[in-house]
Amino acid sequence: QLQLVESGGGLVQPGGSLRLSCVVSGSPLNHYSIGWFRQAPGKEREGVACIDPYGSTTNYANSAKGRFTVSRDSAKNTMYLQMDGLTPEDTAIYYCAADLGWLRSMCLSSTRYDYWGQGTQVTVSS
Repeated sequence: QLQLVESGGGLVQPGGSLRLSCVVSGSPLNHYSIGWFRQAPGKEREGVACIDPYGSTTNYANSAKGRFTVSRDSAKNTMYLQMDGLTPEDTAIYYCAADLGWLRSMCLSSTRYDYWGQGTQVTVSS
């Protein structure tokens, strides 16, 4: 059974940066495409970024383009979400998720993913 554990969330001031990590266990990470999602209070879960099993192709939500970077280190079975230029609108619980398939046009859709982490809280506030 694949397990995902996020870390790296916290409180940061507007304009600051955070790097989220997601450690995967139970299967080699390079079998899976990975997505990062977030959910703010009272809002639906939205896709932020995703990356293919080989780490060569990515996709980002418009809200994340130019500010967030998704990456993976298969040797460490870990994936990352580097977030720069954070604003209060980025405040949410962030989740990582894994999927055995890859379709770039659909990789920001939460319905594709079978495995989820427990989430890590990101709060952007002065």
